Amino acid sequence: MAQYVDSFPGREIVVDGTKHLYFGGTSYLGLQTLPEFQQIFIDNVKKYGTNYGASRNSNVRLLIFDKAEAHLSEFVGSESGITMSSGYLAGQLLVQHFTSKDYKLFYAPNAHSALFTTKTKPYTTYAVLNVALREHLKKKGNAIPVVLLDSIDFSGYNYPDFDGLQSLPLNQVILIVDDSHGIGVVGQSGNGVFEILTSLKPKELLVSCSLGKGFGIQAGAIFGTKKRIDQLRATDFFGGASPAAPAALASLLEAKPIFISQREKLKRNIDLFVAGLEEKKHFLFMADHPAFSCMDTGLASHLKKNQIITTNFSYPSDIDDTKSRIILGAQHTTDDIQRLSTRIGEYSF
Repeated sequence: MAQYVDSFPGREIVVDGTKHLYFGGTSYLGLQTLPEFQQIFIDNVKKYGTNYGASRNSNVRLLIFDKAEAHLSEFVGSESGITMSSGYLAGQLLVQHFTSKDYKLFYAPNAHSALFTTKTKPYTTYAVLNVALREHLKKKGNAIPVVLLDSIDFSGYNYPDFDGLQSLPLNQVILIVDDSHGIGVVGQSGNGVFEILTSLKPKELLVSCSLGKGFGIQAGAIFGTKKRIDQLRATDFFGGASPAAPAALASLLEAKPIFISQREKLKRNIDLFVAGLEEKKHFLFMADHPAFSCMDTGLASHLKKNQIITTNFSYPSDIDDTKSRIILGAQHTTDDIQRLSTRIGEYSF
């Protein structure tokens, strides 16, 4: 059942007049309600306005876009990058670019809907995907295979080891990876998975992402080679779409010390929760990531009865499976984590 609130859901939300702890959503660093981050954003809104609806190809252009893209590319370790108004739009630009006779799309298990243009089912396992890829490559003159996946798929198949991916003939494959739940959170200094995947030596690597989950701003990005990014810049899709709000991108540049301190708080909360989690076998989670998926959806009901609300809904549509997850954030206190652990300990799995 949906719970409606009238302010941003931070560490607490009010439901039916009662305060509940909130362990859901995707505000991993707790930036959206952090006063010092809000002040940076407000100051940039005064400078850049609330929105910028012109094309990036306009004859009048804001420097902040190029500055932000150069910073982000250096941060993740890519040759080049571009920003969009959302991570979903970034994924759609990539998929449409590669939807042609020159390429053949292969979807890894649990790939996000941002990487689809039609209702295509992903392969159920990497073993099945591997067979399909190798059969495709045996046929000379065929289109270049493109494998699409999520870096954080909440099942542990991909990040941090990418075991299934490493079974594929990557030197003959273009990889498109959605790192929306990784960038800002995992990797060295929170730079996501680009460098990890580069070390696997695919034929070509492109990473798309939302910047809202790890950096608290409404924007998306794509990273890859300069040649490929220049091709994407030249598309009608990119030129015709309104860009991310420049105030958001300026805040991304100015808040680097805040990102570092919030990431340290998040790491402490993850370590504290894992140390106190007695029933680890009932959860799927990844090293240094704050999402803990639970197969027993009854836990969410138990926690709600104890004034703790977690992520628990069908996604991406009502006909899909229920996603039941506990999401930690940098905004949570030590007492919050301990209260959550106590209530989980009281539940009979």
